Amino acid sequence: MKKPSKIVMPIFGALAVLALQAVSAAPDDAPHSLAAYFQPATPAPKAPDADGFLQRWLLLEPINKPNRSNTVFTDTYVRNAFNTEYFPNQFTVVPHDGDKVTVAGQELAWHALDTIKFNVKLFRFADGLNKQTYGDIFWAVTVVNSPREMKNVRLAVGSNSASMWWLNGQEAVDLFGDRRMVMDDGVSKRLTLHQGRNVIRGAVINGPGLSDFCARFIDDGGQPVKDITLEP
Repeated sequence: MKKPSKIVMPIFGALAVLALQAVSAAPDDAPHSLAAYFQPATPAPKAPDADGFLQRWLLLEPINKPNRSNTVFTDTYVRNAFNTEYFPNQFTVVPHDGDKVTVAGQELAWHALDTIKFNVKLFRFADGLNKQTYGDIFWAVTVVNSPREMKNVRLAVGSNSASMWWLNGQEAVDLFGDRRMVMDDGVSKRLTLHQGRNVIRGAVINGPGLSDFCARFIDDGGQPVKDITLEP
């Protein structure tokens, strides 16, 4: 049997490298769209999904925060990053769709969106708006309406990568380090949802890689809280 030529593999290897280089050099002509992952928030209140996940959020276009690695996201680093004032009233404002802020000379807009999946895919949010997808800080706000006072509920979140979360201005959950999003990865102590409006505010930071989060309330028995609504 005739032995295969020893130059076959190098030739094919070189062709593969050239093909990869051509793909890498090609311009990004693909259309950018939010449609596969988000819909514009409707005027009607929105209930959580069947598992209690909150699917309506006001998301701010990403703030540039370059990081070459997610391993830097220690407690101290993340707190310093989120306590930096990027825009006025960042810990109190409840924005509306289309509101704008200026961060380091760059105008960023808030978008009121309903996520199609249980989790909020921040990478897809940034990509859909043709914004930078890596090395970002994302701010998220939603308003939960409760029909009555609910005691002993917990805010349960997951995020990729690090994040911090506040309920009605009080820190509730923090997730530090290089982590993947896992549902209920961080669970708050027992909290009280007031009758009427309650504001959840979150900040997520990522370096290289994907970024997303999920959030819901669970009761004292670990079951999802579903008799709440999210404001339009």
